[in-house]
Amino acid sequence: MREHFPIFENQPNLIYLDSAATAHKPHSVINAIADFYRKDYATVHRAIYRPSLKATEKYHEAREAAGKFINAEHPSEIIFTRGTTDSINLVAMSLSKSLLKPGDEIIVSKVEHHSNLVPWQMVAKETGAILKHIDIDDAGNLLWKGVITEKTKIVSLAHVSNVTGTVNPIREIGRIAHEKGALLIIDGAQAAPHMNVDVQEIDADFYAFSGHKCYGPTGIGILYGKRKLLEKMPPVQGGGDMIADVGLEESTYGEPPLRFEAGTPIIASAIALKTALDFIEEIGRETIHLHEQMLLDRAKERLSSIPQLRILGTAYEKGPILTFHIEGVHPLDLATFLDLKNIAIRSGHLCAKPAMRRFGIEQAARASFGIYNTIEEIDLFCDLVQDTVLQLVKA
Repeated sequence: MREHFPIFENQPNLIYLDSAATAHKPHSVINAIADFYRKDYATVHRAIYRPSLKATEKYHEAREAAGKFINAEHPSEIIFTRGTTDSINLVAMSLSKSLLKPGDEIIVSKVEHHSNLVPWQMVAKETGAILKHIDIDDAGNLLWKGVITEKTKIVSLAHVSNVTGTVNPIREIGRIAHEKGALLIIDGAQAAPHMNVDVQEIDADFYAFSGHKCYGPTGIGILYGKRKLLEKMPPVQGGGDMIADVGLEESTYGEPPLRFEAGTPIIASAIALKTALDFIEEIGRETIHLHEQMLLDRAKERLSSIPQLRILGTAYEKGPILTFHIEGVHPLDLATFLDLKNIAIRSGHLCAKPAMRRFGIEQAARASFGIYNTIEEIDLFCDLVQDTVLQLVKA
């Protein structure tokens, strides 16, 4: 698939193993952005002239494509945001105004990305709600049973952990949450690009993911919310496009999703996101999943043979993420050595400091895979990790 991505034409020796952070963009996505600005640019919703009507039509087609991508019941359940972080913050801020009171419980896990932890910390402080944390076992499985109670109002979890790669049992967790009267909010940033997501099947109340991890542009994200919930939620930003009527003293708000999309929207990125989602669908998510799992299995097998190396997260069902720690080797040193060989991996706390501390470390190295990676790249990466370990340990 590398031929679809111009980055590899310009850097043919690059081995990019950081798709969990952000994915590269195919020609079609880059062309979609450029073509809109070159040929069709206009704002949406606010004018009757033909370029504006055409842009509005393309913008709505993007919303429909995003809804279809995760099997939303209706396009109006899709809100365009700036990304997963923005989506979770929107839900947290709105629900804090409309749902939570002192003593209510918000449940997250100890291995959440900061974007699904810090907003809930802020909400808990503001509302007096209680923040509870689900622990994990050493393999990375959530120890969630018995944590959800009648006091629980919100359960917010990653579909796939950005540290361990564990695919969490969100459907089962959601069933218990709903029995207790709680809402289920899913951070789908690491799931949506790699596996089939059906928000109706998993019965998610809210589901968030980012365009840039789905081979789309930066600055665009998706928040799915059940229509009946969105209709009850207050907006968190005021301005143009989100109103029904405006007076000098007060205003009334539009229906979802526009109620939550104040200001000129992210038009070009939304249109290019549709192209990215179409690109994924054309390849087939099952095909993508099988390819990435093959790469993951090969990397696990090879790296597991290194005595000093510990893989963080060995659950049975994993996304294409392999985080590891090497005794005596600093992750930054490893990443620097690999960069000299044109291999890009992530090093550091992975925007998940509590997760690092759960494993007794402060930083780790992470390799994550996309559709442009090959088995030959994985073998070279593993060879160089082993060589680097030997060099650094000797030093």
